[in-house]
Amino acid sequence: MESAKHAGDVAVAVSRAYGAETMFTLSGGHVFPLYDGAVHEGMRILDVRHEQSAVFAAEATARLTRKPGLAVLTAGPGITNGVSGVATAHFNGSPVVVLGGRAPQSRWGSGALQEMDHPPLLEPITKLSFTASGADSVGHDVEMAFRTAVAPHRGPVFLDFYMDHLFAPSQPHAVETQTPSPLEPDPDDLAAIARLLAEAERPVLVYGSDVWMDRAEEAARDFAETWRLPVIPNGQGRGILPAGHELLVTRARGLAFAQADLVVVVGTPLDFRLGYGWFGGKDGAPLARVVHIADAPSQLATHMQPAAKAAGDLSVVFWGLGAACGDAGVKTEKYASWVSKLSEAAAAAIAGDAELLAADADPIHPMRIYGELNRVLDDDAVVIGDGGDFVSYAGKYVEPRRPGNWLDPGPYGCLGTGLGYSIAARLARPSSQVVLLLGDGAAGFSLMDVDTLVRHRLPVVMICGNNGIWGLEKHPMQLLYGYDVAAELQPHCRYDQVVTALGGGGELVTDPSEIGPALRRAFDSGIPYMVNIATDPQIAYPRNTTGV
Repeated sequence: MESAKHAGDVAVAVSRAYGAETMFTLSGGHVFPLYDGAVHEGMRILDVRHEQSAVFAAEATARLTRKPGLAVLTAGPGITNGVSGVATAHFNGSPVVVLGGRAPQSRWGSGALQEMDHPPLLEPITKLSFTASGADSVGHDVEMAFRTAVAPHRGPVFLDFYMDHLFAPSQPHAVETQTPSPLEPDPDDLAAIARLLAEAERPVLVYGSDVWMDRAEEAARDFAETWRLPVIPNGQGRGILPAGHELLVTRARGLAFAQADLVVVVGTPLDFRLGYGWFGGKDGAPLARVVHIADAPSQLATHMQPAAKAAGDLSVVFWGLGAACGDAGVKTEKYASWVSKLSEAAAAAIAGDAELLAADADPIHPMRIYGELNRVLDDDAVVIGDGGDFVSYAGKYVEPRRPGNWLDPGPYGCLGTGLGYSIAARLARPSSQVVLLLGDGAAGFSLMDVDTLVRHRLPVVMICGNNGIWGLEKHPMQLLYGYDVAAELQPHCRYDQVVTALGGGGELVTDPSEIGPALRRAFDSGIPYMVNIATDPQIAYPRNTTGV
């Protein structure tokens, strides 16, 4: 770019320099100069039907490409509509930059349209939330936003601009993007972890999303294979060891966590998904010792004291820990019987699923859907979960074959992510299958953005598990009180006809024998297509109270 017309040009040029390729947005006059800048800079503008979908799409872009995602939101309600997406990015550690409009400074305090001081609202769920001080500061401020978002530990940043500043002339900003030196873990911390591994007889590795986000998936797989350690993945850690790998013991998760004497958790919080870090202690056995490894010190557990911990670039951690294991005399044969026990338990669980995965029960059991889906998924398929019980079954029965191909809302558990995620997935992986798994409750949050898929010619296969209830609430409420309220949805609601009305395709399936043919029609259609499957409302996903 030879010269900038206005601050919007500068903001977009800096965004492009940091790897942002698509601007996700919903049109608003406060941010017109950013659109004009995107036109000048050749950046794709993808407009959605609700601002939350714009932020969810930016977040999914960050998680799939490991580059920062960009969302642009107009002032006031445009920004408040995007808050759930920002909160989701915060809990997922996703590097997202949200650029917002703001009422003109020249009218500030006089009641201008959508006048609101946004940064204090966003501050608790961002790494940084601030307002550009003037037109000439825009380049520097946008660069600060992106640099902050991608630095460990990654996360969202919010920056808004006074409308009159954004329209004003601004000088081009020279960007010198530099790859920061990786954060080195403390060698003493790695040595302490290696000593624990040398002492352990029943260790388990847990790989979380930050292993993928830190580009450490190859180092993580090599570490597990070298030291013959069983692995349970979490979030985007799924696929680091592909489906069928002998060390992948997801289906023996309960046994592994109950009987482990050492659990090494890498790249994910010790939150409710992992029983808050409490493992073992079953059948008279002592609690397992726990190791927590994160990409930054701020992510290490503080609610409990692990037996050992380390923080740093996760590839460097795995390389250093491998060397430390050699120095500590770790013997892989010591774990052989434990690995065999877990592998056999996982194989037995998989074999035991065969009947339900092929069941002809009427109403349809949710597991039958995943039995059929697994037959048609390609190795590089991107699978997105947006729902409660229905998506919980997917987490159990759909095992990715490659890393970086699974998306769910993460620990914040926000429904409505699915359409934004699927928009981003189709752009990021244009040659891959993109499958969106929707509970019928989740479908109500964002289904209007099928219009976005249609307008931008983004084919996605949507599978709706339609049991006509809020299953995650109805069954527990009945267990607690003997009744339920506010937990009913319309049975057999024709969400597929919503998709059809918006220009896509779809069908309702009530016969289990029609699931497979319907899925094949969906993948062959080349358009946004929903397979709306009526499932048994009496079936509840089996859960325990500990999260493990």
